[in-house]
Amino acid sequence: MNQIAPQGFTGVTTHALTTVRVRDLELLADIGINPDEVGRRQPLVLTVELELTGTGITAIDETVDYRRVVAAAEALALVHIPLIETFGQRLAEECLGWPCVQQARVSIDKPFALTRGMAGVEVIMTRPVRFPGPNGEETRP
Repeated sequence: MNQIAPQGFTGVTTHALTTVRVRDLELLADIGINPDEVGRRQPLVLTVELELTGTGITAIDETVDYRRVVAAAEALALVHIPLIETFGQRLAEECLGWPCVQQARVSIDKPFALTRGMAGVEVIMTRPVRFPGPNGEETRP
């Protein structure tokens, strides 16, 4: 027999995982290493997924505003960055600097990098976890 627990029931410990996602963000970025790419803005398509810490998100200050992700990506697009790998790493590092972000996954496609097909990268960065150790605090990835 299945019964629904009454509201406010706390007999079960739960763990929630929240992911904030910006998908298929198109940008023109100053990116590339080839002579014909330098100084010319090129299209990139980004997907950013941020894994958040905490449970019971009820206010904007407990999460990440999507517009903040877009603004960070747009700011990077204005600076010449030779590789999309570096672009992804810098964006992931920026996102990990925000209080509730535990992991950042940045996928970048560069539509015109190949004659046929799509070139792209994915960068996944996780905030180090601190554990109490016998001689003080220990950091683990």
